[in-house]
Amino acid sequence: MVKIISDSTCDLSQELLERYDISILPLQVTLGEESYEDGVDITVDEIYRWADENKTTPKTAASSIETAKAVMKPWLDEDYELICFSVSESMSTSANVMRLAAKDLKASHRVTVINSRNLSTGIGLLAIEASILAKQGKSALEITERIKAMRPLVRSSFVVDTLTYLHRGGRCSGVAALAGGMLKLHPKIMVADGKMGVSKKYRGKMSRVLPEYVEDMLPELQKAKKDRVFITHSGCSEETIQQVKTLLEGLGRFHEIHVTRAGSVISSHCGPGTLGVLFIAKE
Repeated sequence: MVKIISDSTCDLSQELLERYDISILPLQVTLGEESYEDGVDITVDEIYRWADENKTTPKTAASSIETAKAVMKPWLDEDYELICFSVSESMSTSANVMRLAAKDLKASHRVTVINSRNLSTGIGLLAIEASILAKQGKSALEITERIKAMRPLVRSSFVVDTLTYLHRGGRCSGVAALAGGMLKLHPKIMVADGKMGVSKKYRGKMSRVLPEYVEDMLPELQKAKKDRVFITHSGCSEETIQQVKTLLEGLGRFHEIHVTRAGSVISSHCGPGTLGVLFIAKE
C-alpha cells in the first residue's frame, strides 16, 4: 500500500485532498515574532493585513522535522510506503526535512521524497496523478518512475497583480528590474526546472490582461492532458475567476476545471490578485 503526502504548498482544496486521500505537511509562516502553520492557524487575509501594516513580506520556512515525523509515523505504523511531494528544492528545504524525518523514523527505505521542481498546484497535479496510480495498486517504485517522467510536462504560470510581494521576497529572477513604480505592469511568471522567471509583461487592467494570458496559452492548452486544469489564485474577485473559467470551458477540452485558492506560503510570496492556469502537457 502506498500513501501520498505533500507539503502544504500544493494548494489543493480540502475536497480534493479528501477525494484523492492526500495528507498534508504544513510549512511555516512567520509574522514578526509569531510563527504559524500554513492552512492550520493563520488565514491568507490576515497575512496580507500584517504585510501591508508592516511594509514587509512574511518569512516562510519548511516544517520542523518533528512535525514531519508526526505526519509520517501513523502511516508507517500501518505498513504503508510513503511518497512525499515537496515544493521545488531551489525554493525550500522542505524535501530535506522529509528525508531527515524518514531517517529519524528509521524508514528511509519506505519513504520516497519527490522534488516536484514546481510550486502550488503544479505540485498538486503530480500528487493527484500519484494518488490515482496508488489506488490502481501500483508500487511505490512504479509510481515514482511515472511521476518523474511526468514532472517536466507540468505547466505552471501565473500573472501577478502587484510586484510588491515578489520584489520583497527576492525569489523571482527579473522582478527586481521591473519593480520601480511601473504601474499597471503585470509580469507572467513561469516555473521552469524548479525556478521562477519572468516570461512576458502585460500592461493594463487585470480584466484585460487575463484573457490575453489565457489566449497566449491556447496552443498548449489545446494539447494538454484532458483530465484536469487548475485556476489557482491568491485572492481574486469571483468575476475575475469566472472570466478565466469561461474561457477554459469554451475550449471544450478539460473534464474538470478546478478553482483553488493559494495557501499562506504561496500567497506570502506573490501577494493578492495573482492568478494562474496550471495543467499537464500531453506526452
